[in-house]
Amino acid sequence: MINEKLINPRSIVIAGGSNDIGKPGGKVLKNIIDSGFTGELYVVNPKEDLVQGVKSFRDPEGLPDVDLAVLAIAARHCLPMVEVLAGRKNAKAFIILSAGFSEESKEGAILEEKIVNVINSAGACLIGPNCIGIMNRHHSSVFTSPIPKMDPNGVDFISGSGATAVFIMESGLPKGLKFSGVYSVGNSAQLGVEDLLEYMDNSYNQATSARVKLLYIESIDNPDKLLKHASSLIRKGCKIAAIKSGTSEAGSRAALSHTGALASSDLAVDALFRKSGIIRCFGREELITVASVLLHPEIKGKNIAIVTHAGGPAVMLTDALSDGRHRIPKIEGKESEKLLSMLNEGASVSNPIDLLATGSAEQLGLVIDYCEKKFSNIDAIMVIFGSTGLHDVFDAYEVLHQKMVSCRIPIFPVLPSLFTARREVEYFLSKGHINFPDEVLLGRAVSKVYSTPAPAEERIMMDGVNIERIRELIADAPDGFASPQLVQDLLHAAGIPTVYEKVCKTLDEVTEVAGRISYPLVMKVVGPVHKSDINGVVLNINTEQHLEAEFQRLMAIQGATAVLVQKMLSGTELFIGAKYEPAFGHVILCGPGGIFVEVLKDVSSGLAPLTYPEAYSMIRSVKSYKIIEGTRGRPGINENLFAGIIVHLSTMLRFAVEISEIDLNPLIGHGSEVTVVDARILISKKGYTTKDKDIEVRKTKS
Repeated sequence: MINEKLINPRSIVIAGGSNDIGKPGGKVLKNIIDSGFTGELYVVNPKEDLVQGVKSFRDPEGLPDVDLAVLAIAARHCLPMVEVLAGRKNAKAFIILSAGFSEESKEGAILEEKIVNVINSAGACLIGPNCIGIMNRHHSSVFTSPIPKMDPNGVDFISGSGATAVFIMESGLPKGLKFSGVYSVGNSAQLGVEDLLEYMDNSYNQATSARVKLLYIESIDNPDKLLKHASSLIRKGCKIAAIKSGTSEAGSRAALSHTGALASSDLAVDALFRKSGIIRCFGREELITVASVLLHPEIKGKNIAIVTHAGGPAVMLTDALSDGRHRIPKIEGKESEKLLSMLNEGASVSNPIDLLATGSAEQLGLVIDYCEKKFSNIDAIMVIFGSTGLHDVFDAYEVLHQKMVSCRIPIFPVLPSLFTARREVEYFLSKGHINFPDEVLLGRAVSKVYSTPAPAEERIMMDGVNIERIRELIADAPDGFASPQLVQDLLHAAGIPTVYEKVCKTLDEVTEVAGRISYPLVMKVVGPVHKSDINGVVLNINTEQHLEAEFQRLMAIQGATAVLVQKMLSGTELFIGAKYEPAFGHVILCGPGGIFVEVLKDVSSGLAPLTYPEAYSMIRSVKSYKIIEGTRGRPGINENLFAGIIVHLSTMLRFAVEISEIDLNPLIGHGSEVTVVDARILISKKGYTTKDKDIEVRKTKS
């Protein structure tokens, strides 16, 4: 557990502190001194009595008690140093910068474990090893550069990679992004990203804590902890954006079901972030841009005014915002005509509002005033204003500064002339602002922030789901693919609508079912797993002769034991699936069915259990949502029913963890109905019993 001695120590010792600032021990000491640390500072160096003006001890036994120890010594020397400092010098916090541990060898992993055991026994906490250290408003215990001035109005950044932390600062600082704290966890031998997030949650103070948190995560060791504390922080008013790297894998690998082929650790991360309200990013520049958007006032709606003196960038920004479902509303009427009369000939106010390259600072201010006060349907203003190279733009940036301070709606500055107008941009940043030099990154970041849902409610939707019946069915079920009857029984117990169907072993049974439900019919082979691959599905059976011929053909397929007869339905094909991912639980997928699943893999993901807002967010996140919504004269499907099936399925899975995979593909949406016409369930009871603690806990929570 993180303690105050790590965050705000009264004394620090640097083991391996040096006069050579080209070495980690020398640089970390210099950074601590230069950042203005006000507590007691000591060095352990067997060859020196004074290091950079700081008292040095040749033997750690001579040290007084210390709060925090920073180790910049060879890995083999770390264990005896920790034993002295934790055991006899009352050190309660450690930062081990040294490499050569679990990231390098099995022997290094053993050494790392021994160090953690000593630190745990002393009730102390550890950052690292193999990290760059941490910096906050109290101390800068890192051996790298840059060392920005920590600002309470900046962002807190937790990184699993020291190099990534440095590169993000290198890119963010020139744009005006400020940092409140930077924490590099390295090997996370004791404390990882989730633990630091937990500390920030438990110690959060609305008046003094940073309200934006950035994460760079290489592995999620405790998804539940990440979900709990990220959700809690966001509910308290924070915003969190994160990169999760290392998730590449074959998305279409061979699997027993469409769900198995599609589900991956990456989709599990998507689901976890969606549930917790974390904005997911995929690169350093995107993370920096999202963070910069989050530090601006919140955009309350979708209508954006673009003010520019350069047509091309405005078009690209319009495209980026439109792709994210924002609107660039046309501006017209008497007020727009009046504004146009005050601009240079050739200007446009239709939106984007183009001042032309000859536009002045005064005209810029006038346009912003009109967007704020005269045009009632504008939620934010984005200003693209660079330099033509003919004259400086100090006056324009001063106007922009004044308007950003006073305007009631957010203004986002795009100042792209980083070379020609370097001095003017530096002047603008000195006023405390952040610049967005790339308009497309800004447009995408704004859309991503706007579309990320709030943290999900902590509840399980129980209405219409018969948990007791589901548990009875699972208890009696064997491992493997469930029989058609068991699939039907489980879905009915979950309150999920299915098409009428019957398993038939004889032609007489098939004929009897056909007479009861009428043509057209669908017939599927029972036995083989991948029916479509062996031509085991027949659609549009309309006559008794066709029925008899296809029955004989299907029963001749190797492995066939029966046929399944259904009423033929038509409409929009949909897909829902789920796969149990260790540590995460069931990851649920949804999207359009048919080719969109098999070829385009257009799905979104959520983490069970799901609420209705989560289900709606999943549905509306797929790229082909227009098909679900209805487009070009084709009717949409009933989203409420589709969402309800997703929610009911998620509830069933929270009480039936033995279901390792499930496919509902396709469901048919037609008119006011959404019906499952094909389903596959894979049961794996290995490691589970009906008294499984996880199930009992979930029953209690419900």
